[in-house]
Amino acid sequence: MVSIQRARRVFFRARLVALSEHLPHLRGAWFTAAVVALLAASIFSTASATPRLERQGSTMRLIVNDQPMLVLGGELGNSSASSAAYMAPYWPKLKQMNVNTVLAPVSWELIEPVEGRFVWTSLDQLLRDARAHDMKLVLLWFGAWKNSMSTYVPSWVKRDQARFPRVQLPNGQSTDILSAFSIATRDADARAFAALLNRIKEVDSKQSTVVMVQVENEIGMLPVAREYGAEANRLFAERVPAELMSHLDASRANRTGLHELWAEQGGKREGTWVEVFGEGDAAAEAFTAWHYSRFVEALVVAGKAAYPLPMFVNAALNRMNKAPGEYPSGGPLPHLLDVWKAGAPSLDLLAPDIYFPNFVDLAARFRRADNALFIPEANNADKPEVPANAFYAFGKLDAIGFSPFSIESIADRKPNPLADAYAVLRQLSPAILSAQGLARMSGFKPRILEDQTVLDMPVTEDIGGYRFTVSFIDPWMPEAQQSTATHGGLIIQTGPEDYLIAGQGIVVTARPIGPGPPLAGIDQAWEGTFDSQGRWLPGRLLNGDQTHQGRHVRLAPGNFQIQQVRFYRYR
Repeated sequence: MVSIQRARRVFFRARLVALSEHLPHLRGAWFTAAVVALLAASIFSTASATPRLERQGSTMRLIVNDQPMLVLGGELGNSSASSAAYMAPYWPKLKQMNVNTVLAPVSWELIEPVEGRFVWTSLDQLLRDARAHDMKLVLLWFGAWKNSMSTYVPSWVKRDQARFPRVQLPNGQSTDILSAFSIATRDADARAFAALLNRIKEVDSKQSTVVMVQVENEIGMLPVAREYGAEANRLFAERVPAELMSHLDASRANRTGLHELWAEQGGKREGTWVEVFGEGDAAAEAFTAWHYSRFVEALVVAGKAAYPLPMFVNAALNRMNKAPGEYPSGGPLPHLLDVWKAGAPSLDLLAPDIYFPNFVDLAARFRRADNALFIPEANNADKPEVPANAFYAFGKLDAIGFSPFSIESIADRKPNPLADAYAVLRQLSPAILSAQGLARMSGFKPRILEDQTVLDMPVTEDIGGYRFTVSFIDPWMPEAQQSTATHGGLIIQTGPEDYLIAGQGIVVTARPIGPGPPLAGIDQAWEGTFDSQGRWLPGRLLNGDQTHQGRHVRLAPGNFQIQQVRFYRYR
């Protein structure tokens, strides 16, 4: 134990030095106290008690109560969690939908209505209700910004524009967005956020009801690419910070849009924002991203000093051919991920909110070696393609969690495809968690373009010793009656020739790869379920018409199911 504590002391002293060098603009007693608290907590407590991310293979897994967890989530509507009475009838319905984690906002205006006086009634009730229904929480901090705007701040912030200045547009007009360049705003937000994390630690550290925290919500500048106040203008004329340039240089292999823009401008190693990134909105957006990320880093450092839960920010994504400011400029967007990685290194994840049809393309851009995939808003919960997207996210992209928005709005829906999909994913969670990051699993769904064109041709992928071809058009049903955009599933290798195949609307064929007999057959295919203890309960042994005389595995449209399949090789 002594050696472990000594190692921790060395590590966190180094971290303290790094933080002080990396964040020289963070000054004041609150920051010093926060870092000291982080150092002490890290030395004298065990990390196993706190939810955390741990690497497995090529990805990360969420660990809660020292066990890996797959978040089958649902995000509440923005105002729902502010009223326990409003939420009361929904909790049992969400439980019946197989949701295991609720994403719920906690707003600054509710917890600090008077400066320095915190009211925890709404948070404490949220925790009690989640525990009563054996559910976890991901809390969404609606602080300085929510969907770019600043409407969730307390009245004492809203009404004091001298102390908490607003964004200035090019014509000098103010907007209802707090300036990211205000130290007073940053420090007030960070104090409230740290108080929230401290409260969670006080009342929840033993139960770990709260498993992650989102910092702000869909940060981004509107309706222009950057602020035009005096401080913003002064900093925009200065050189790009050296730490950002160093990170971009080290991350060239990521080839984001910003890297390409930088290369087009000559790949300069130093210079002003315009000199490095060129004239126009691109430089302004990179500048905005940097300063938003620095603001967020201050909150994360303060929050983790109180209670080091995993923390992330979410992105309101941009459509093609839209200019910064027409979408929230400077958020953690795919082309700006490395700006955020450099500016907010204490963040655990950068997460996409995906409301556009091209889910496959957008989700993949957030699955990187340095960024596990978590999707806090996976379209509206009533969208018919959402269940297939969940199978794809977990199977193909090793997502740690998936969460459609306004989950309570479909709690009474019958039938409920999302509930049916979550029932299957809940049963498969141990197998999914075991396979993540180890190349033993993949997910499948038709690729849909941004213009909603559905590309439903078959997809081929190697898993273990077999090459699988997955088709999305069911041969036993008229094609005109099929909505292939909703079809999807996953395949998990559980043994040398054993696989779990799950989903709906897919037909799977296999052929061997590598040395040995060149043909594949189906030894056995069982439909069935896993019980709450993870035991396989077989149903029918499928053969004949159900496997097209041993030619394929079929999961019919409209019926989410699991099949346990063993293949064999022959000549």
